[in-house]
Amino acid sequence: MTEQPRIGTSSEPRPHAYDPVTQPELFEGVLARRIIAFLFDAVIVLFPVLVLAFFMLIFTVITFGLGVFVFAILGPIAAIWAVLYVGLTLGSPHSATYGMRLMGLQMRTWYGAPMYFLLGAVHALFFWVLSSALTPLILLVTLFNSRRRTLHDYLTGSVMINDEARAASLRRK
Repeated sequence: MTEQPRIGTSSEPRPHAYDPVTQPELFEGVLARRIIAFLFDAVIVLFPVLVLAFFMLIFTVITFGLGVFVFAILGPIAAIWAVLYVGLTLGSPHSATYGMRLMGLQMRTWYGAPMYFLLGAVHALFFWVLSSALTPLILLVTLFNSRRRTLHDYLTGSVMINDEARAASLRRK
């Protein structure tokens, strides 16, 4: 009896695609630029929410205070917008939000595959939940691993690296 070839993925564990020892240019300066990228992305997410809140305020004034109830949906709208922004941008061919692109970063799975919408959205949700509960710990984790992965990176199986253009410029130095 001959053994049939296996269809699908193997049960063998995949090796890490990015090695900080042999590819240090992929991790150089990632943590600081990641924080700046987050601030840029926060502005992108918050600006439309603030504009919406302004229009809700005008509506509340026009309706002599009766429109104050529309503010109840501001939180859910903001959360949905933020998850969509992160999921769609991380799930794009760049595997990066606009802030990450500006800073020359991209996010990949630990085995090297590009991100996809659902993984990007879950990554964002883990970030917000863990930030609210363990604010300093999510960044402290980066100081104790060579890939500079945060706690939510570990939970989603992702890693932040320099994009190819930035890594190539660091290789030339």
